[in-house]
This record gives sequence, structure tokens and C-alpha cells, in this order.
Amino acid sequence: QVQLVESGGGLVQPGGSLRLSCAASGIISSINVMGWYRQAPGKQRELVAHITSGGSTNYADSVKGRFTISRDNAKNTLYLQMNSLKPEDTAVYYCNAAGTVSVAGILRGFASWGQGTQVTVSS
Repeated sequence: QVQLVESGGGLVQPGGSLRLSCAASGIISSINVMGWYRQAPGKQRELVAHITSGGSTNYADSVKGRFTISRDNAKNTLYLQMNSLKPEDTAVYYCNAAGTVSVAGILRGFASWGQGTQVTVSS
């Protein structure tokens, strides 16, 4: 019902920057919370940051002061600006969104994941 497509991943040197984007599409009534998660090889998926429709944010301690999450509600798009990247930031980054969709005039809740985008920090 709701598709999320991430972009912006790639290879960057330590200390560099990347900006991830996540575009949501579908018959969306509202998106309450959007977030970025990451999963490194051999590790569990972890929360990086999330943001509510009102703009309240929450960050993992490991990225505070380096990453900034933002969203464009009109475009149903989520962003993650990543600065001062470290090798330990290397992971597949996933976008997540939760909200409501209108199906035949009835509002239903949804929670969707994107397919992931690889971020590799290496010299």
C-alpha cells in the first residue's frame, strides 16, 4: 500500500558526508513517524533517528551531533544528513514509516520499510 524508496547511499571516506533520501508513495492519508534504521553485517538492526509529523526528533547516542534527520511533509520525503562519518557507520540504512492510508474511504494503519541503501565508510 505504501512504498518507500531510499537513495543517496555510497562509498565515502572517513570524515566525509552523505545525504540519504526516502520517498514515500501510495494512497497516504498521513504519516505519523518516519525513521532511519541501520544494520551492519552480523549485527541487529538498530534505530538511527526518527521524526514525528510535528518535527520532534530522537537520535541514537552514536550519531548525535553528526546526523540530522528531517522531513518534507508535503512531499512525503524523509532525509538523513550524515556528517563526520566513521567506519563504524558502515551499514545498510533502511527507511521506515508508519501512518494511515485511505482504502475505499476507510482509514487503515500501515507500517512500511524501504529496501535499504548501502553506506560504506572506508579509506
